Amino acid sequence: MINRVVLVGRLTKDPELRYTPSGVAVARFTLAVNRTFSNQQGERQADFINCVVWRKQAENTANFLRKGSLAGVEGRIQTGSYEGQDGKRVYTTEVVADSVQFLEPRSAAGDRPQQGQQYGGQSYSAPQQGNYQQPSYQQNQSPSQQNYTRVDEDPFAPVSNGGGKVDVTEDDLPF
Repeated sequence: MINRVVLVGRLTKDPELRYTPSGVAVARFTLAVNRTFSNQQGERQADFINCVVWRKQAENTANFLRKGSLAGVEGRIQTGSYEGQDGKRVYTTEVVADSVQFLEPRSAAGDRPQQGQQYGGQSYSAPQQGNYQQPSYQQNQSPSQQNYTRVDEDPFAPVSNGGGKVDVTEDDLPF
C-alpha cells in the first residue's frame, strides 16, 4: 500500500509550536493549496489542508515560516477521530509531514502584503505577482573574493584519443 502526499501551498496562519510532556516538538499549520482548474466563474479555488510536523523539523517550521509563506510538504495522510463536546464522533484528516521545504527566501515571507487574502473563511487569492525580491549580490568583487573554480577545458568535449571516438567492445557493455 502507498500513502504519500506532496503539497505546495501557502500557510494560512503562523505555525503553532507545542511540546509533548516528554519534550518532543510538534508544529501544526494549515496549507492553502490552489486547485489546478478554475470554476465556472473563472476563479481558482483552494483546499485547506491541516498538517503536522514533529521534532527538529517542527521547530524549524515554526521559526522560519509565517502566514503566507510558500512551503512544500511531503508526508502521509492520517485519519483519526475523537468524541466532541456534544458527544458526537468527530473525524479528522491531516498530513503528517516527513519533510517541510521552505520555497522562498526568508525576506520574501516577511515583506508580503496581506491585503486580499482571507485564509480563515474558505476563500484564498494568490499573492500578487512581482513581490519576489532577487537576492542582492556585490558586483565589485575581485576574482580572489569570488567562490568559483576556473575550468580551462570543456568538460563535455569528446574524449581525445586521436579520432574522437570511444573504444568500446561488446564485452564492455553490461547488457
